[in-house]
Amino acid sequence: MSGKNRSDVRPGLTVDIVLKKDQRTGALTRGVVKDLLTNSAFHPHGIKVRLTDGQVGRVQNIQAEGE
Repeated sequence: MSGKNRSDVRPGLTVDIVLKKDQRTGALTRGVVKDLLTNSAFHPHGIKVRLTDGQVGRVQNIQAEGE
């Protein structure tokens, strides 16, 4: 599932995000969502989130439960 719709992303989900510094390479970072930072219902580059470890980036993939 992509992370472009705010309704799909919620705290506690495991997601892959792209950090600002990794936007050129597209390297993904996996973590658990702590806060949603994008207020709009949709964002073409992914909803911006803060992970539990404090990293901030845009959601590229939402991991299925249990992965």
